[in-house]
Amino acid sequence: MMNKLVSCLLIVATLTTACYRVQDSIEPQVNYAVQDRYLQNLSSPFKDLSQSEKNEPWGHEYLIADAFAKKLDLYRAISTFKRAEILMDKDESSRLLEVQYLMMLSYYLGKKYDDVLETFQTSNLSQVDTTFTTYHDLLLILYETYRKTDQTENADYILKILEHSYPDTAKKLTLSSALLDGDIEEIEQISKERPKDKSLVELIKNYELEKKSIGKAKTLNTFLPGAGYLYVGQKQSAITAFLLNSLFIAATVHFFNKKEYAAAAITLSFETGWYFGGIYGAGESAKLYNERIYEQNAYTVLSEQKLFPVLMLNYGF
Repeated sequence: MMNKLVSCLLIVATLTTACYRVQDSIEPQVNYAVQDRYLQNLSSPFKDLSQSEKNEPWGHEYLIADAFAKKLDLYRAISTFKRAEILMDKDESSRLLEVQYLMMLSYYLGKKYDDVLETFQTSNLSQVDTTFTTYHDLLLILYETYRKTDQTENADYILKILEHSYPDTAKKLTLSSALLDGDIEEIEQISKERPKDKSLVELIKNYELEKKSIGKAKTLNTFLPGAGYLYVGQKQSAITAFLLNSLFIAATVHFFNKKEYAAAAITLSFETGWYFGGIYGAGESAKLYNERIYEQNAYTVLSEQKLFPVLMLNYGF
């Protein structure tokens, strides 16, 4: 009876392992916290207000907002820029564009991407071209914002504009996006186009050497609960998985031997959940392990080569 039970369990395990697949691709989260000092060192893109402009009600608000922005007090800067926008006359078109852009920049630096898009969509900035001082930075902001909000088609459209007007920036953004997405195939392709840049080859090499096999983690956990977790360095999870599975297997065997089949069925149902959950969990742990390894390597390249979009800005406040 027990031999048949074990055989059936292994067969089901194999089938279930195939069904509960963990994707071998990675979904890294490579984040960069830009330093205040860096942003404050970026020059202002716009001319100072004239004395007559300063005397206008909107000019007062603009100056206050600009002071808040330079201190990176973004919430107060945005509120005050909005007041300046409200007070402006329609004939102040150039200054209006400046205020609208500075609001967008403030939202962007605060990582309020939905607000970035709302500001853009309700502004006149869609009408500007390369003659606008911060056109390059505006496109950068839009590109990253569309990516952050999963609007791929819009991001691709902005990239095409960048390829036409700022080809060097477009190339950097293409590499940046591949690194941020963990697109190994794309990174390999770009590395072939940049033979002098050994950093990409090293990144891929280090990642391939250090990453764990998701399939191996699941297989190990299939035949010895906890072994898959141990494989990826999670000792505590490995011990917990092994003890829990051992406990429920022992309880199931005990109840079968006592012919208490109802109790055996209950403990077996619990064990089935722990067992198959452990297999899937081991695969997920391997995937997470790979993502952390990749993130460490990618972060170095992204920061050293200033490939984070925020580091490509030409201007600040």
